[in-house]
Amino acid sequence: MKVLAFAEQRENKLKKSSFETVKAARGIADKLGAEFAALVVGNGVDRIAGELGSYGAGRVIVVDEPSLANHSNTAFSKVVAEVAKKEGATHVFLPASQMGKDIAPRVAAKLDAGLASDCVAMKVDAGEVIATRPVYAGKALVDVKVTTSTKVFTLRPNVFTAVAADGTAAVEKATVALGSEDFGTVVKEVKVATGRPDVTEADIIVSGGRGLKGPENFHLIESLADVLGAGVGASRAVVDAGWRSHDEQVGQTGKTVSPT
Repeated sequence: MKVLAFAEQRENKLKKSSFETVKAARGIADKLGAEFAALVVGNGVDRIAGELGSYGAGRVIVVDEPSLANHSNTAFSKVVAEVAKKEGATHVFLPASQMGKDIAPRVAAKLDAGLASDCVAMKVDAGEVIATRPVYAGKALVDVKVTTSTKVFTLRPNVFTAVAADGTAAVEKATVALGSEDFGTVVKEVKVATGRPDVTEADIIVSGGRGLKGPENFHLIESLADVLGAGVGASRAVVDAGWRSHDEQVGQTGKTVSPT
C-alpha cells in the first residue's frame, strides 16, 4: 500500500491545512504499514516543499511548472491523479479546503476511486481506514469505509493537529504532460488583503449578522477581530444583502469552520 497527501499552497506558502493533512495521512500510513509521500503543485514551490519534512513527509514530490502558478481545477486534478497513478497510491488525502473540495471529486473520478469528504476523524481497523464525517448539515456523524481499491479522502481544516517536529524531506521533481485544454482563461483576478486569517483556518472567529443593523456597523466586528487576531465571518443574510463578501460567509452555503 502507498499513501499520497496533497499539500496545498497559495502564493508559494504552504497552508496550515496542508500541514494537518500531511501529518494525519502520515499517521494513517504508519498504521497501515504503507509507504508515504507528499505532493506539492505550483510554480516555484520546490523551495517550500522541504517544510513538510517537519510534519512527517520524508519524501516530497514536486510538480513545478510556470503554467501551474494559478489554480486550475482541471490541471491540478490531472496532476494529482497522474502522480497517484505513477506512485501506485492506494490512499490519497487532500485538505477539505476550497481547492481540495474543487479537485477531490475529479481526482476520485480519474482514479475510479471512492471519496470520503470533509472527514473529521480517521482510524485504522483491521487494516481498513475508517473515516468519520458529518451528515445532515453537521447534525450527525457517520463512520464510512471506502470499498474501492483506491480511496480518496478530504480532511476538514482546523480539526487535525499539526505539531512540527524534527525531520527532513527528500524532494523529488516530477512532470505531468499538460495541454491548453487543461486550463481555463483568467478574465480577472481580485486579491483582497485583510491581514486576517481565513475563517476556514482561524482559531478564533468573530461573526456578525443582521443584528448589526447595517454594513456601516461591521467595523465593530472588524475591530474586535483585529484585537483577537481572529477571522471575520458573516451570516448568509448579510451576504445576500450585499453587506459583506461571500468569502466571509459561514455555514452550509458558505465556508465550514472549526474554531478552537
